[in-house]
Amino acid sequence: MDSHADCAAAYAYCERLAREHYENFPVASRLLPPSMRPHIAAVYAFARRADDFADEPGIDDAERLRLLTAWERRLHGDFTIRIPDQLGADEIFKALAHTIRSCRLPLSLFTDLLSAFRQDISTNRYETWADLLDYCRRSANPVGRLVLRIAGYEDSSLDAQSDALCTALQLTNFWQDLGIDWRKGRLYVPLHDRDRAGARDADLDAGRVSPEWEAVLAALAVRTRSLFEAGRPVCDGVRGRLRWELRLTWLGASLILDRLEQVRFDVFRRRPALGATDALPLAWRALRWSPARDPVRTTPTPDPVERSGRC
Repeated sequence: MDSHADCAAAYAYCERLAREHYENFPVASRLLPPSMRPHIAAVYAFARRADDFADEPGIDDAERLRLLTAWERRLHGDFTIRIPDQLGADEIFKALAHTIRSCRLPLSLFTDLLSAFRQDISTNRYETWADLLDYCRRSANPVGRLVLRIAGYEDSSLDAQSDALCTALQLTNFWQDLGIDWRKGRLYVPLHDRDRAGARDADLDAGRVSPEWEAVLAALAVRTRSLFEAGRPVCDGVRGRLRWELRLTWLGASLILDRLEQVRFDVFRRRPALGATDALPLAWRALRWSPARDPVRTTPTPDPVERSGRC
């Protein structure tokens, strides 16, 4: 049995990793209840390291797959494949094991994430919108469901709304990072949509968003907005601090989509992002938030298990 000090040190390691690599994941946000933050950090650390295996330069594909296999086997308690000490596997999995037990998290959500990371190694193009949504189902949606479970929610309606929001967040990031991804050899615009619009890869090679590329991206943004709207009720279906976290996440990502439209998706010249000056306007919009017409009214599932990040 791990000591209280060892477990606390493992969570501290995950929280440091989360602070160093914060992106769009609600890691260690001060809006989240303190009891949730260590658990969120443990999940993030697990996903951050696995994503690094799939995406960081300097590792060949065979080693990437070996590390992801080792990561999945460690998830299931198998310690037979060696993982380099500098990756912090001992600390990450010690904290994660406690989080999984405390919050009764399904391992299938973690294996879905790992399947998406494996796909990143072998796939850099998506033929159809359905193919792209399937990738988001495994790369983004498990994150939202894990956050809900950590907060104590287990509700199929909330899950579906969370899935829509998480997919919209992932798609917005794809359109925002079109130029970055293209330079890495990746394209998340479905080839069917690209070809139907007559958009040419040569324009992206030249760092140019042609009228054809603008048209296809504008059409994809419309689909993305419909997913934001489908996911909006989850921001009203939870309580307390998580409600404010989700409202701000929804508003911030929607604002990025607005700015992409304003620059006509020309992310080669200007990549829209949020800055410090957006904090107060977003907070004001969160305060003036109008709930969805028929929000889900639910409360966390009663749970006798200790959910805090204390060991």
